[in-house]
Amino acid sequence: MKQGEPEGGMAAAIAHKDWSGTSLGPIDAWPATLKTTVALMLGSGFPQAIVWGENLITLYNDAFLPILGDKSEPLGRPFSDIWAEAWPQIAPIADAAFQGRATYVEDFPLKVDRGAGLEEAFFTFSYSPIRDERGVVVGFLDTVSETTATVLARKKLSILDHLSRALTDVADADQIMAESTRLVAQHLGVSNCAYADMDDDEDGFTIRGDWAAPGSPSIVGRYSLADFGRLAVQQLSAGRPLIVNDNGSELAPEDAATFQAIGIAATICMPLIKNGRLTALMAIHDREPRRWSAFELEVIREITDRSWAHIERVRDAAELKTSIGALDDLNRTLEQKIDIALAERATLEEAYRHTQRLEAIGQLTGGVAHDFNNLLTIIRGSADLLSRPNVPEARRERYLAAIRDTADRAARLTSQLLSFSRRQALAPRVFDVGECVRSMGEMMRTTLGVGIVVDMSDAPLGLFTNADPIELETALLNLAVNARDAMKGHGRLTLTVEAVGEIPAIRGQAVRPGAFVAIHVADTGEGIPAALQGRVFEPFFTTKPVGEGTGLGLSQAFGFANQSGGDITVQSDLSQGTVFSLYLPRAEASEVVSEPGRSENCHPSGRGRILVVEDNADVGAFAVNLLEDLGYTPVLTTTAEDALKILEGDDRFDLLFSDVVMPGMGGVELAHLSRKRWPDIPILLTSGFSHTLANDAAHGFDILRKPYAMDELSLSLQEKLG
Repeated sequence: MKQGEPEGGMAAAIAHKDWSGTSLGPIDAWPATLKTTVALMLGSGFPQAIVWGENLITLYNDAFLPILGDKSEPLGRPFSDIWAEAWPQIAPIADAAFQGRATYVEDFPLKVDRGAGLEEAFFTFSYSPIRDERGVVVGFLDTVSETTATVLARKKLSILDHLSRALTDVADADQIMAESTRLVAQHLGVSNCAYADMDDDEDGFTIRGDWAAPGSPSIVGRYSLADFGRLAVQQLSAGRPLIVNDNGSELAPEDAATFQAIGIAATICMPLIKNGRLTALMAIHDREPRRWSAFELEVIREITDRSWAHIERVRDAAELKTSIGALDDLNRTLEQKIDIALAERATLEEAYRHTQRLEAIGQLTGGVAHDFNNLLTIIRGSADLLSRPNVPEARRERYLAAIRDTADRAARLTSQLLSFSRRQALAPRVFDVGECVRSMGEMMRTTLGVGIVVDMSDAPLGLFTNADPIELETALLNLAVNARDAMKGHGRLTLTVEAVGEIPAIRGQAVRPGAFVAIHVADTGEGIPAALQGRVFEPFFTTKPVGEGTGLGLSQAFGFANQSGGDITVQSDLSQGTVFSLYLPRAEASEVVSEPGRSENCHPSGRGRILVVEDNADVGAFAVNLLEDLGYTPVLTTTAEDALKILEGDDRFDLLFSDVVMPGMGGVELAHLSRKRWPDIPILLTSGFSHTLANDAAHGFDILRKPYAMDELSLSLQEKLG
């Protein structure tokens, strides 16, 4: 049976095949279980195969044909023969199915041969035991989808993300290429990766640096391109990559000898053509023959392009700096040309500032890429699910809703970069709680994982509150993530909304009568020990391992509820699950108003040196980026003690910008010491904890609330700096 036959072709192929030569025997003699299973398989739109009996005889439907590729006449053959090249990895899973255990595996890596040699592929599949009338396992049903494209896309994004991070602050061309070659070699698992500059004759070249795996020699030195053969000269001079899987079988003996003399069996060499001339090379080598995949070629091509583009920007910036320096010398020695020199200098300085702005935009883009990739993963996954045949209408609508919701979130992320009216969008307003909970529930279905069932059938519409909807969404998401972790990725999350007449007595407080809306978030997780339930809302308190939780999620929900005039409770029993109940004051529907639009005002640029004190590396880097984009010159340190040392050595700062909660000396104590010793330096504190913001009289300093938007930071700095 060949790929491309009309739909239903496998039904005809199975019906017309002579099965008497197999252990199944004639079709008329097949057991009822096998006949029924074959009929169900042929009617399915998902790729499926039946593996029957101790001989593992294989039958499959039309949708399974792309999985097989060009394998030779697989129908009726043993499953272990069809997939002989991958059977050592598949056999244990098949054995488990015959022992009655169903298996589900996501993105399983296999080396398979589908007619064009071994290739790396990834599959998500389930093996479901098939039982006869007596309950005995007689085979298994293989339901599978190939996820190679998705897995490789994620891998490519990871490699490029590592490259962007590695090159962010690198300003030396050799170091850029060294980092690039190291990342390529390590991610692709090759023996050697090198870069070279071509001579003017486009034949001689010098390998100035390389990365070599243990056991592989360095190949730094001078070479002639002609020595590597006519194919190398033709391909690279024309700007095309040189791809050799096995030089011993693909090249002339004299050409192969040049590669083999430096320990190379397989290679991909990428050229750089500049102004019509072969200028540089990046070469990826392996000491063993290797069939290069299209994915590897694409990754190498993109990394090469990005590395050389980064080098060009660095070199251009260096040339501009050199030109500015030369003009400075000219100004000092040639006074008669001062007017012309100053004009030229101004032009070059503007070009240099433009280069810096482009670099800042590039760095900002790299930071936002992570968030966008998460959003695109949801969109891509939903689109893949929509592309499957016979998707029920209810699921189709759910997948479309996930795409629409994620696209809206991506648009809001972009809006945060281009617009600075975020405070209006975050202002409290009257909204339908049930509508908000349903919207968040749909998003949770998409983002919490397939093992979590989200039930929001008891979230009625028509109950309103006057609060910050963005903060409510954040609180619900924090509760959902905690629930997912408590359920270890498998269980039921139930969202319930109801009108209540009181908040129960909690944390030593009496019952609070009134009109409230209660949102209950219940999970089927392992529960919270009674001794810990009184501490779950404390900032920084977490039972998760270091690096897997900050302990701020429930603190945010607690602070939001209290600031909104409500409260939050927790009820939990070990092995019975946990219920968090968030209470908000009820409002009348007549108070609902449209969400305010965003203004188009832009903040003015700032100027001055700012000392930033932030113990969290990510937040500190983010604050530095914001300040640079606003036109300030920030200096970052991670402790209050180091900040005092910096001020003692250099007090020419226009403002001190410090976090409040830090290990050791806190921000308030630092502010008091700074005001006493350097009274002319303005102080701005920042904190993400509501109790710090509410206790303003205790410290007497201006505080900027986290998370802050760029316009909020800009406005605060302008107010402090006048």
